[in-house]
Amino acid sequence: MSVQPTSSAKAERAQNVSPRRHLRLVWVICGMISLGLGIVGIFQPVLPTTPLVLLAAFCFGKGSPRLHAWILAHPRFGPAIQDWENTGAVPKRVKLYACAVMAATFFVCVLLKLDWRILVTQGVLMGIGATYVLTRPDR
Repeated sequence: MSVQPTSSAKAERAQNVSPRRHLRLVWVICGMISLGLGIVGIFQPVLPTTPLVLLAAFCFGKGSPRLHAWILAHPRFGPAIQDWENTGAVPKRVKLYACAVMAATFFVCVLLKLDWRILVTQGVLMGIGATYVLTRPDR
C-alpha cells in the first residue's frame, strides 16, 4: 500500500524545484543571448566572438547539459571551448587576430578624431585585453 503525499508536501516540493527551474532558464537565456552576440561578432569586429562563445558555454553548463554538450560538439566552437575549459589555452591564430582587430579598431578611432579621453580609455582597456589574451597558453 503506497502513501500518497499530502497537498502541502507537493506544494513544498514544487516550491523547491521551481526556483531551480527558473534559474536554469535564466542561464539558458543568457547563454543564447551570448551565443547570438558571439555569432554577430563574427561579422562585426566590435563584438568579441570568442569570449562571448565561452560565456555561452559557461551559461549552458549551468542551465542545460544538452546545450552544453551541443556547443562542445560543435565543429566550429567546440575545440576552442574544450581547450579553454581544459587548459585556458587560446590558439596563436586567435591571439593574433584579436590583437589585430583591437589595433585596427583603435586606429580607425584615431582617424575619426574621437575625443582624447575616449582614445585613452579605449587604449587602456584594449591594452589590458591584449595583455590578457597574449598571456594565455597556446593550444
